[in-house]
Amino acid sequence: MRKHLLILTLLLVLIMVFSSLGIGANYDWRPNKPVNLIVPWGAGGSTDRSARAAAEVVSEALGVKIVVVNQPGSSGAVGTNNALTAPKDGYTWTAGAVKDLALYKAQGLLDTVLEDWYIYVHVAMPSVISVNVNSPYKDFGDLLAAFKAKPGAIKVATAGINSAGATAIDQVAKYTGITYNHVTYDGGNPAVIAVVSGECEVVPQLSVEQVDMIRAKRLRPLAVLSDKPLEIAGVSQPVPPITNWIPDFEASPSYFGIFIPKGVPKEVIYTLNEIWDGVVMKSDTLKKWAQENAVIFDPAYGAQAVTKAFPQIQLDAWLKWESGDLVINPVKVGIPRP
Repeated sequence: MRKHLLILTLLLVLIMVFSSLGIGANYDWRPNKPVNLIVPWGAGGSTDRSARAAAEVVSEALGVKIVVVNQPGSSGAVGTNNALTAPKDGYTWTAGAVKDLALYKAQGLLDTVLEDWYIYVHVAMPSVISVNVNSPYKDFGDLLAAFKAKPGAIKVATAGINSAGATAIDQVAKYTGITYNHVTYDGGNPAVIAVVSGECEVVPQLSVEQVDMIRAKRLRPLAVLSDKPLEIAGVSQPVPPITNWIPDFEASPSYFGIFIPKGVPKEVIYTLNEIWDGVVMKSDTLKKWAQENAVIFDPAYGAQAVTKAFPQIQLDAWLKWESGDLVINPVKVGIPRP
């Protein structure tokens, strides 16, 4: 009798443990081989880091390995296209910022729109304007004065025209009339390293791409594109909001997540919906990752995810249209002027 009670107790404990991880849940889809998650940007950038964080949690829930494969090129269009054209069996996903996915067609990079995808987001990321720690610019006001004193001369490093960094510096230019020397790299991490090494003077990429170098005191953050300060774990002073210098500045964070092309078996999507509801939205792992990387934990999927991401989609689309970086009017791909 005592032996049977011990066995029953152990079984109950195991059930509780596996249930808390999402493992063994009665999902409609139980994959029998690894899932490929294509990251269409280089290693170490915002997409790569956030995708790996989400993949770890989803992998535990599914009970299979999610293999992250970096396939950078053409501002994310190469890897995204590889996921779009892969067999529709549910075993090939991609990741990134929702705004990128929404603009590929308008940019002439890839014939796809948001309606071609199932959208699952987990974090939102603000952009930060930073300089090398040895830079003479002590605050954003100093940098703004330098931009105006040296039009077109200051080198700004971004991950390319489709990156959050490019959107951020374009916004600053729209409000202030500055011009600059735009130097593009194959990912946010190389853009950050370019400023750390002194190759460029300014980086406006996302907080997650800069946080390690800010903590290491290799970068000096001057402003966050928000109306609120940005707290960074391990850094004593919050990053001041850009509205301290440009009061009417309007910004929205970029939402990042996992995207699955439509046409896959319905049970794949039913399962991902359940995992987002039951695991991702309650994940202490992702909450901790967001806090450590100075981003916002704000998971959603489907129409709600698109609604959360749409302000940044509109902002980016119309900035690019006005600067001549789009070949199709945003209205024609479902993005009205904000």
